[in-house]
Amino acid sequence: MAKARKKSSGNTLPLFTEEEPAPSSGSYIAVNRGRLTQWAARGILFGTSSWKYPGWKGMVYNRSYPSKRDFEQECLSEYATVFPTVCADFALYDFPQPLRMKAMFDQTPDHFTVSFKVTDRITIKRYPNLPRHGANAGQENPDFLNIALFEDAFLRPLEELRQKCGVIIFEFSTFYPSSGITFPVFVSLIDAFFAKLPKNHQYAVEIRNTDFLKEEYLTMLRTHGVAHVLNSWTRMPPVSEQLAIPGVLTAPFTTVRALLKPGRTYQEAVEQFQPYERIQEPLPDLRRALVETVLQSLKEEKKVYAYVNNRAEGNSPKTIEAILDILDDYPVEKL
Repeated sequence: MAKARKKSSGNTLPLFTEEEPAPSSGSYIAVNRGRLTQWAARGILFGTSSWKYPGWKGMVYNRSYPSKRDFEQECLSEYATVFPTVCADFALYDFPQPLRMKAMFDQTPDHFTVSFKVTDRITIKRYPNLPRHGANAGQENPDFLNIALFEDAFLRPLEELRQKCGVIIFEFSTFYPSSGITFPVFVSLIDAFFAKLPKNHQYAVEIRNTDFLKEEYLTMLRTHGVAHVLNSWTRMPPVSEQLAIPGVLTAPFTTVRALLKPGRTYQEAVEQFQPYERIQEPLPDLRRALVETVLQSLKEEKKVYAYVNNRAEGNSPKTIEAILDILDDYPVEKL
């Protein structure tokens, strides 16, 4: 489809060309767009965690952008020509803004979905001693699991996305003994929280306490139709081990996030993998675990939201490509 040419001045290149060339044979888009579309038609949605990465130039991004600012504001529309979904990690740091949600709606096709990490003002029990928390650093958070605030400041702006809203992910950092959040307390708190939330959204919980992966936790999530996020992270069991837990797929949909290699910290991954132009450390076990998650979910007739982070292997689009390669042995029309 032809794109309108944006005005430019001086030597600035237009944001879009008059006609976007067809992807060349062997390009990332040519190899993967059809496969991603085919799996999405079966409810298996592959996407990345965030999307504004210049390191994907020549792979996902092939348009001309006049500036970094233009790239960051406009590249979602190009991303959405390839992938059916994305996880908006930025919402962890601040509540969604209606104008930004409207812009995301306008930039993406009808079938596209955006999942969100819940702003940490809702999920943090005590603010970490980090500069971004300012005067709140080290302090108890009075808005931990504040339902009224969550509905007003988080859910209300998402109305601008309408049918494009995917999974809303509550990511809870590790609860240490000093927090006072023991396993029974945690289960009781989020049980009461989800009991009061609107039912017209898909919710998921991501935990960072291995000892919380117990039957009572999964049963509670199942009661509310909330998904446990199968997550590959520093101090969590591998996704394959989580998937093997009886009843771990607790909702009508599955959410899986390939974030980090177990044992590797976020900062180590950033230092090793930036600027995320290529895979630097293949993780065959992680790839296979995501494939098994897809197959198990299909067997149980569940939709899948599968998100891959650059910090898993170094380049999330290529990690997704490798997973699709494995899935080629399981033709979608036969499953």
